[in-house]
Formats: sequence, structure tokens, C-alpha cells
Amino acid sequence: MSDAATIARLSEEIIAKGSQSFAAAARLFDPATRTDAMMLYAWCRHCDDVVDGQELGSGGTLLATDARERLGELERDTRRAFAGEAVAHPAFQALQLVAKRHAMPEALALDHLEGFRMDVEERHYESVEDLLDYCHHVAGVVGVMMARIMGARDAATLQRAADLGLAFQLTNIARDIVPDARVGRIYLPAQWLREIGLDLSRITEEAEREKVARLARRLVDLAEPYYASAHIGIEALPRRSAWAIATALGVYRRIGVEVVRRGSHAWDKRVSTGKAAKLGEVAKGGLIALMPRARSRAPRSAELWAHSA
Repeated sequence: MSDAATIARLSEEIIAKGSQSFAAAARLFDPATRTDAMMLYAWCRHCDDVVDGQELGSGGTLLATDARERLGELERDTRRAFAGEAVAHPAFQALQLVAKRHAMPEALALDHLEGFRMDVEERHYESVEDLLDYCHHVAGVVGVMMARIMGARDAATLQRAADLGLAFQLTNIARDIVPDARVGRIYLPAQWLREIGLDLSRITEEAEREKVARLARRLVDLAEPYYASAHIGIEALPRRSAWAIATALGVYRRIGVEVVRRGSHAWDKRVSTGKAAKLGEVAKGGLIALMPRARSRAPRSAELWAHSA
């Protein structure tokens, strides 16, 4: 097994390639939290790449094995990591260290892998509730695991962390509707498609961009109350973690706003947040983190979706 410093360095390399937005926000954590957050992200990213048939991120070596077989291997190695057994890949070594340090429930990691199973099985999303269930597995549980790394243990804060994961994923789906559809992945609720008369097979066509833009706006609108819920939960985090999460929230929310602003041209070029905008969100995040803490936080809205175990 590699030493902890080597695992941390490899994790940082993975995050630098996998998500510039998360990498920027992660710099705001205190050193220990930053290291563990990067190591958890490295495992998440590795699993995503392996399921997609890549060894190490974009441009990596394509794996010849079947996606279901690859997913089975990920589940096996994840269980071994939590059982304290020897694991060869640095991503699982990273997971093992983080899980031990933060008493991470194995069920959270397996829930995350269940999201990849939905992709492998080409799951059909009929309703908004179906879509939110997918978002919970691929991103909501990651939010919970990240919150545990930051020291959160109470159910209310962990639920708001899950809400942030849902908001992030809904934003990602809105940004990537067209490129996802080109590779056969469609996350839009079928009910929405029927309501506006958009056939699945026509999502990538230029002539349908206005309809796709309307659906993207709907996704962004759906994300808003989850961003608002997560924003309330930030004050329960340590100051440095609150700074990082407030920044990440602001950066990702800007992506959704920009998708809506571009309308039918949102898929001409992939929407991202520029350096100046990121710096602006860093400053805003710092102000949020420094604000006085309320004695009691508003209860989470009962109208928001919550995963039922």
C-alpha cells in the first residue's frame, strides 16, 4: 500500500484533471480537510472513469471489459476498502484512509455506486422523483460524505449537504443535455418531454434547441430550492469549510444561470465559469463564512425531495 503522502499527491493530480471548479474551491479548506476531500473525490472520479471505460480520466486507456463487470469490480474493491483489506489502486487506498478517519458508513459509498448502476442499466427516468433519486445516488451521497469529512454529523446538516449534491447534479444535467444525449444518456423526465412534444431521438437536433432550452431552464429552476437549502446548512460547518462550500455553491449556481441566459445557444460551447467569476465567488464565499452564526436555523422545507432508505 502506498504511504498517505503519495496517496494524497495522486488524489490531487486526479482532481486537477477532473474538476477545475472543485479544485479551486478545495484550496480554501484547511489542509487536513482539503487532503481528505481530494482523496474522496479521487475515488469518486476513478469510479466514474472506470464505468465509462477509461483508466485515468479524459483521454485515458479504454477498458475492454463489460461495464457491468467493471462496476462489480468497483463494488468488490469498495467493500474490501471498508473491511480494511489490502487494495491495490490508490483511489481505493484513499477511500480506505478517509473512511477510517471519519467513520464513513460503507452504505454511502455503495449508494454512490448504485448511481453508476443506473447509467450502466440505461435507467429510464419517467418523473422528477425518478430523476432526483438518480441525482441523490450520483451526487447527494457524495455531499453527505464530504460533509462528514468537514465534521458534520447531525441529520439536518447532512440532509442539506445532500441537497447541495442534488443541486450540483441538476446543474450538470442542464449544462450537458445535448452532449449526454449524443452518447445515449438522457436524464430529462419523460413526462417533461411529452408535455412539450419533444421526442427522445430529436434532442440533439438544432431545430429542437428552443425546446431543449426550455427544459434546461426547468432543471435550473428545480435546482434553486436545493441550493437555498444547502446555503442554510453552510453555517453549521467550520469557517474554512464554510468558505469552500459557499464558493463551490456560487460557482456551480452561476453555471446554471449562464445556461439559462444562453438559451438555445447553451450547447454551442460548454458553459463554464471564468477566472474572474470564480474569484468573485471566492470573495462572496469568504463573506458568507465570516457572517455571525444564527442561534437556530430554519427548518428544511417539507416540499423538498428526500431519499427514503
